[in-house]
Amino acid sequence: MTRLSVEMLAADAVEPITSAGHAQLGIAVLAGIAVIVLLITQFKLHAFLALTIGSLALGAFAGAPFDKTIASFTTGLGATVAGVGVLIALGAILGKLLADSGGADQIVDTILAKAGGRAMPWAMVLIASVIGLPLFFEVGIVLLIPVVLMVAKRGNYSLMRIGIPALAGLSVMHGLIPPHPGPLVAIDAVKANLGITLALGVLVAIPTVIIAGPVFSRYAARWVDVPAPDRMIHTRASEELDKRPGFGATLATMLLPVVLMLSKALVDIIVDDPTHMVQRVFDIVGSPLIALLAAVIVGMFTLGRAAGFTKDRISTTVEKSLAPIAGILLIVGAGGGFKQTLIDSGVGQMILDISKDWSIPALLLAWLIAVAIRLATGSATVATISAAGLVAPLAADMSTAHTSLLVLAIGAGSLFFSHVNDAGFWLVKEYFGLSVGQTVKTWSVMETIISVVAGGLILLLSLVI
Repeated sequence: MTRLSVEMLAADAVEPITSAGHAQLGIAVLAGIAVIVLLITQFKLHAFLALTIGSLALGAFAGAPFDKTIASFTTGLGATVAGVGVLIALGAILGKLLADSGGADQIVDTILAKAGGRAMPWAMVLIASVIGLPLFFEVGIVLLIPVVLMVAKRGNYSLMRIGIPALAGLSVMHGLIPPHPGPLVAIDAVKANLGITLALGVLVAIPTVIIAGPVFSRYAARWVDVPAPDRMIHTRASEELDKRPGFGATLATMLLPVVLMLSKALVDIIVDDPTHMVQRVFDIVGSPLIALLAAVIVGMFTLGRAAGFTKDRISTTVEKSLAPIAGILLIVGAGGGFKQTLIDSGVGQMILDISKDWSIPALLLAWLIAVAIRLATGSATVATISAAGLVAPLAADMSTAHTSLLVLAIGAGSLFFSHVNDAGFWLVKEYFGLSVGQTVKTWSVMETIISVVAGGLILLLSLVI
């Protein structure tokens, strides 16, 4: 199930929990977020509990019936875990196989040998951008983070110097480049040309990812100087093994889900017929769940067996891979629950109602509306869908190129300042072992840079094309 379909499922699962006025709803949103931040920072409460309590507080402040608040939270939690949880689990298994077999060591050693020193952040942003093209953001994180952590640890690099470029590459692809769900929905809503949007998206993405990735990572590394968390890094397996998988086999195993999902995207564009047998087959094999599951199964042979693992050793490796991610799953799920509570409380509709009377250029209006909904709900996809629906009538008199720029403006705005109501915020925080404040200084600021830089470039392009 795609991230888009999960969020649409969650949105349709329960009725809106309140009809409170705009003022009361705005106060409720601020109060709910304040409760979460206060519980985590001052009372050191676990993020899962803080998000749960904050969601209930939001509903209470909004004057919603308690049972509907609970239904919204549990629906959002369930939808998030259903869409992301299984992918995290499969990614953890693949990552553990990669580490225990020595395959990760092979990749890290090769990367360090080929792109050491100042070139490493640029190598990471390139790898992340290529891998992130067909992948959903969460899947890309799951596949890349083990490599990022080990490169930082083994090469003695600042974690932020290596991690920020990788995250920037993934995030820019997610917000600006089809076939990601958000851009595709916006393209359909405003009737934009997919090919032109893709071309202009790449044009905007390249300078954006450079500024938000390798350039910003220099400052992020100074602000937050933390080592790669040992709990997410396994000991160097190669030292205890007689042999390890080759670089080619290891890389092919890691890229298998990427190739499968990219193939699905290409077939969807070329065939463009949901009833065609070829497209139906690729819709299945290219889904994130099947693609990652296939990589895990293949990895048992290309990684585990190649390292001389017995069946029992492979089974043990799989079992041990799941324990470290239990906390991450709960926190990410609770973040999805809080997001759904915000959506069902009517926050998105409130933003749309308020913004109807704004008299500003269409591209800037689209960006601002997406920013507001992103800040309120935490969901880039929800922000994209809502903003695209509102500004779609404005595209009627636009040229083909400007219609595509409208799509990109929406996508750029949807990435603005990820914070405590975004599941991605908690995913990055837990994987990198950061505090809430450190995550804001790095991840949240990086997202804001992406949004502002991309938005500015889009406005400049609109003046020359």
